[in-house]
Amino acid sequence: MLLSNVETIPGKRIVRHHGMVTGSTVRARFFLIDLWQWIKGFFGGELKGYSKLIGDTRQQALKRMEEQAERLGANAVVNVRFATSTVSLGSSELYVYGTAVEVVDA
Repeated sequence: MLLSNVETIPGKRIVRHHGMVTGSTVRARFFLIDLWQWIKGFFGGELKGYSKLIGDTRQQALKRMEEQAERLGANAVVNVRFATSTVSLGSSELYVYGTAVEVVDA
């Protein structure tokens, strides 16, 4: 599956639009990780626990969007965008969306 955050994929031609596809996941933080990250944040530097959580969350949302695009018969998704929102105290949603298309070599 080809993904692009612009309207086209270089070297490819869009031959069919399948519509919007989405993927999302809601994650809650674990309080022990919060405590450890707060302590690390006090001294500065990267908060690797949060970086890993965000990376894993992004990959899961992307995978769900790609699976939806595949079910529609697409081989690419263009105009991919991410959005986040707070669902409740300590949990957030990561939402990804784009346009599922079929592309061929230009």
